Amino acid sequence: MNKLKETIILALLFVMSTSSYAQLSQEKWSEIITKKEPAWFATREAYDVAENVLLYQRNIGGWPKNIEMHAPLTNQDKQKLIELKSDTKEITTDNKATTQEMLFLSKMYAQTNDERYSKSFLAGLDYLLEAQYENGGWPQFYPLKKGYYTHITYNDDSMVNTLNVLKNCIENTNVYSIKPPQATLDKAKIAFDKGIDCILKTQYKQGETLTGWCQQHDEVTLLPAKARAYELPSLSGKESAKIVLLLMSIKEPTPEIINAVNSAYNWFEKTKINSLKEIRIIGEDGKISDKVMIDDPANGMPIWARFMDLETSKPFFCDRDGIKKDKLSDIGQERRAGYSWYSNQPKEVLKKYSKWSRKYNK
Repeated sequence: MNKLKETIILALLFVMSTSSYAQLSQEKWSEIITKKEPAWFATREAYDVAENVLLYQRNIGGWPKNIEMHAPLTNQDKQKLIELKSDTKEITTDNKATTQEMLFLSKMYAQTNDERYSKSFLAGLDYLLEAQYENGGWPQFYPLKKGYYTHITYNDDSMVNTLNVLKNCIENTNVYSIKPPQATLDKAKIAFDKGIDCILKTQYKQGETLTGWCQQHDEVTLLPAKARAYELPSLSGKESAKIVLLLMSIKEPTPEIINAVNSAYNWFEKTKINSLKEIRIIGEDGKISDKVMIDDPANGMPIWARFMDLETSKPFFCDRDGIKKDKLSDIGQERRAGYSWYSNQPKEVLKKYSKWSRKYNK
C-alpha cells in the first residue's frame, strides 16, 4: 500500500512538473527575463531554464538569436549543443541576443550565488568587449558574418543594448548582481567612451544641421548604409530614439553630446506626424495580416516614420524590390504587415527633454 501511495505521489509530481513546464513554454523568452518576480529565479523551474541558457552559450561567450531558451530540450538536443560549443557562427547581439541572456544569468545569480552564472555572465561581457571595432562601433554578428551584417548596427537597438550593459557595469547600478573585476571595468569604460564617440561621428548632417541616425552605418566610412532590400540608407525615427535616450542618460555630458541631443530633439520635433493612426488587421490565425494608415488629426499621439530621406527627412517605404514609395499602401501586403514602418519611441525623448535641457543647456 505504501509503495502504491509513493507511486501515485511521484506520478502527481511528474504531472505537475510537466504542466508547469508546458505553461512556461507558452511564454516569451524576453518576457520571462523581464517580468518574472525575483523569487521565481530561485525555483527549480528557473534552474532548468538556466541549464538551457548555459548550454546555448558558445565558448566565445555569446549566444545565437531568436531562440526560446526556456523550451524543453531532449538529451539529443543537449548533446548537439555541447558539440556546438566551439562553433562561432551566428553569434550576435541582434534582437537582444547575448545581452538578454546576461540579464537572465544575473537574476539567477542574485537568488542562488551559483558561480556558474557569474562565470557565464563575465564571459558574455568579454565577448561584447572583443566584438567592438576600433572606431567604437559594433557589428551585428561577431565573429563577422559576410554581407551587411558587418555594418555598425543600430538596428533594433543592437549597439545601444550593448552600451547599456557596459554603462550599468561601469556605474555599478543595481541592474546586474554580478560585479566584474576592475581590469574588465577599465576595458568597459574605454569601450563605452569609444562607442559614444562613434555615435557622435555617425549622427547625420543635412548641410550643417545634425539630425538622426541610420539603422546601420558603414564600418569604414561611417556613412548611412543599406541592409536588406527594403532597408535603404535613411534616417530612422525608431532607432534614433534609443540612441538619444542613451546620450541623455550620461551624467556629465560633453558639449558635443549636448549638441547631439539638442539637434536630435529638434529633428524629432520637425519630423513627428500628428495626423496619422495605424490600424492593424488581424487574421484568423491571430497574427497581423495587414496594416492601414488612416487620417486622425484628433488622435494627438505623434508617430515617426522608420525610414526618412537622408536629405529631406521625408518618410518613404520599400518593398523587396528596393524601390522607394511615398505611402505604406504603395507596397505589397507581405511587407506592409511584416515590418514596423512607424514608431512612437521618440515620444520618450520629447517627454524627458525639458528636464534634461534645464540641467545641461546653460
